[in-house]
Amino acid sequence: MYIGVFGILLIALLTGCASGPPPDAFRMSATALEDRQIQSRRFDSTDEISILAASVGVLQDLGYALDISNADLGVLTASKELDASNAGQFAAMILLAALGGGSTPIDDDQKVRICLVINESLENKGSSVVRVTMNRFIWNTQGQITKAETLKEPELYQAFFAKLSKATFLEAHEI
Repeated sequence: MYIGVFGILLIALLTGCASGPPPDAFRMSATALEDRQIQSRRFDSTDEISILAASVGVLQDLGYALDISNADLGVLTASKELDASNAGQFAAMILLAALGGGSTPIDDDQKVRICLVINESLENKGSSVVRVTMNRFIWNTQGQITKAETLKEPELYQAFFAKLSKATFLEAHEI
């Protein structure tokens, strides 16, 4: 009896391991290089601590709470919770409920998470590269994630890097 159960478990285990990762698991998207260019800026400083401090200041000024910061690695994450209510979804929910459709979940909360990484530039000695990624997660009224996406609008990154450029200048000149 035990041999039969053991044999079935062994076959199931080996079958599960044989499939491996999907063939495109490590394939870059068509826009990966363009995304990286939008998300990255070079700063004429190798003082990662000052750049990190300026980054924290900018994010806090924008209303983000610092989640993780590691100065040794040049990494930080910050997040901001926002209301995701949509008047159109709310009206549709009321209409559906009035027609006897019952309760329909609608978008309720969202969190924008920013991850920032600072590395010494390999191309330009004496400078650092800052890469920022912005992600948004939306939860509905039943607590389910309805959307998880990377924000790719260039204007978001341009505005952030403009503020960071000013902050690093002020930080460098101790203003």
